[in-house]
Amino acid sequence: MTLKGIKVKLYPTVAQQEAIENNFRLNRFLWNQLLGMQLAGHENGGSFVTKFGMNYLIKVMKIEFPFLKEAESTSFLYTSADLADSYDRFFKKQNGFPKFKSRRRPKNSYKSNCVNGNIQVVDNHYLKLPKVGLVKANGLHRVKDKIKSVVIHKKADGTFEATLQVAFEATTFESTGKSVGIDLGIADLAIQSDGYKLPNKQFERSLAKQKRQWERKLARRRQQALVKIEQAKAQEIELELSDFKNVQKAKEQVARINKKIANQRNNYLQQYTTSLVKKYDLIVLEDLKTKNLLQNRQLARSIADAAWAKIKSMLAYKCEWYGKELVLVNPAYTSQTCSHCGENTGKKPLRIRTFACPHCHTTGIDRDVNAAINILNKALAQR
Repeated sequence: MTLKGIKVKLYPTVAQQEAIENNFRLNRFLWNQLLGMQLAGHENGGSFVTKFGMNYLIKVMKIEFPFLKEAESTSFLYTSADLADSYDRFFKKQNGFPKFKSRRRPKNSYKSNCVNGNIQVVDNHYLKLPKVGLVKANGLHRVKDKIKSVVIHKKADGTFEATLQVAFEATTFESTGKSVGIDLGIADLAIQSDGYKLPNKQFERSLAKQKRQWERKLARRRQQALVKIEQAKAQEIELELSDFKNVQKAKEQVARINKKIANQRNNYLQQYTTSLVKKYDLIVLEDLKTKNLLQNRQLARSIADAAWAKIKSMLAYKCEWYGKELVLVNPAYTSQTCSHCGENTGKKPLRIRTFACPHCHTTGIDRDVNAAINILNKALAQR
């Protein structure tokens, strides 16, 4: 059995929203309490408390803080597991030290485990959630298998989503015997060794004007609100940015635009990657370090909009699901090497779009297609 996530949109009532947001608050409170205990224990010469030790502490804390019983109990187990994982990454020098969670910048999500049918799909229109009840939802018709867990998330635009982790039996696609190398680019998002080019629709730039207008409104309204907050402090009146509705409206508008961009890009890449795993048995990509490439200030925005890492991650799990093979190769010299004779011809300016080899006199081939063929050849040479 394989696990996959299915996102559905939730439409909770006012009372259900309060229950969900209360669970956010309680999990945030638990995180801060457990982190505080870890720090206090360290200062007193104690050792790090493992995930299982923190799970025992949760039972004790429910006695000391009875209101914790209002939360969905399995969500606390995931909170302690997340804290233990944060410490583990810190010890491995992969991340910084775990921090206390602020209510001003909250992580509006929690995860619940499916136990004894406490999470169910009802009539394809309602999702039964523990401590919340039947929540109206859109997209539940895609849930055909057993639910393992659910993550409830409140988006920045104020909407609610649930990501259901379900177990399903993956069916392999029919073998085609075909292989393809893919060169990721900016002008064209993906260039295949067979000559096909996937256009880069640049979803962010299509909404750039609208997004920029609302970002400016948000910055202006926030600045005006901060001035009023300072004036209120002089009169001993407590105000926060969340008290200004015009600031929250602008913030939600920016979030809606960002969400629309992300949805459009995700849908575009999902369709493309699915077509690849249906058509090819072997798919070869460059093992690009996107983080390093983003240091190029001139191309950083275009590279981020292209979402190369997302293409790689989508192909990784789809190839695993459907019985295909994904190979990552070293990107060194793929654009400089002749795909016909294998000789290195050196760097060429980006304005030169046609590859010409002075050694074997190969001409008329697109430089990106030439790179894609080299990518494929590298993988075939390793087999």
